[in-house]
Amino acid sequence: MAALDAIDRNILRLLRLDARMSNAALAAEVGLSPSACLRRIKIMEQGGVIRGYTALVDTSGVEATIAVIINITLERQTEDHLDRFEAAVRRHPEIRECFLMTGGSDYLLRVEVANAGEFERIHKEILSAMPGVSRIHSSFAIRNVLATRPKGRR
Repeated sequence: MAALDAIDRNILRLLRLDARMSNAALAAEVGLSPSACLRRIKIMEQGGVIRGYTALVDTSGVEATIAVIINITLERQTEDHLDRFEAAVRRHPEIRECFLMTGGSDYLLRVEVANAGEFERIHKEILSAMPGVSRIHSSFAIRNVLATRPKGRR
């Protein structure tokens, strides 16, 4: 895919704020015709820039979960070790996010669990069995203070 221009970046900014915004409203906001706007969105979807759409759910009442932030340190940081670890992460839907990091650990993962027992299972069966892991450091979130949210929400 070609480099993103200012209009593409503006479309992405607006979709991050409200992915349910109508194409007509989005087009008006960025100064394009609806068909030109939709064409740009389709190109970004097909090029993998836009990987999908999701709903932000307030889990405090619906399905109360606990976010666990996990720092992973690998035995070695070679390309082979990184590739094997990342392939293993992709096989486990329990892992919601995975970031390659700089600093004290190699990866930061986020999982969501119902309780400590569920995390113990994930720790034993998944995290500890990942290839090349030398250290796992986990922290349980007390409360989500800020997540990306639709425009106009607090």
